[in-house]
Amino acid sequence: MKWVIDASVAAKWLAPEPDTPQAEALLADELIAPDLLYAEVGNILWKKQLRGEMDAATTQIGARWLLQVPLQVHESASLLADALALALQLQHPAYDCFYLALAQRVDAPLVTADRRLHARCQAVDAAGLGARVRLLDAG
Repeated sequence: MKWVIDASVAAKWLAPEPDTPQAEALLADELIAPDLLYAEVGNILWKKQLRGEMDAATTQIGARWLLQVPLQVHESASLLADALALALQLQHPAYDCFYLALAQRVDAPLVTADRRLHARCQAVDAAGLGARVRLLDAG
């Protein structure tokens, strides 16, 4: 199966949470992400270290491991116009819409652990985007 994943999914590979097994199961599939994923996961790792949830060595190991994951990476710059249009349409942060724009472009579902993004795409005014977005822990 082909999936677009966002940072909320990739971070679970590095910092175990209850739905980490679902995130790990995706590693057997074809995974696609914008290059923005690396910046966002880096920020997540930084926050976890700052809060004392991870030590510096673990965050560095995680960062290096993530670079080895076979992701099909797309440049965020090429998604900017579509992501911005989606952000304006949905009244939702643009950075999340880069993943959604990529999912539309490659005609693949977006898997996320971001309940807010998922809920926003399920809304009546989201123009059918709900079928495009799947929650990681939805099975």
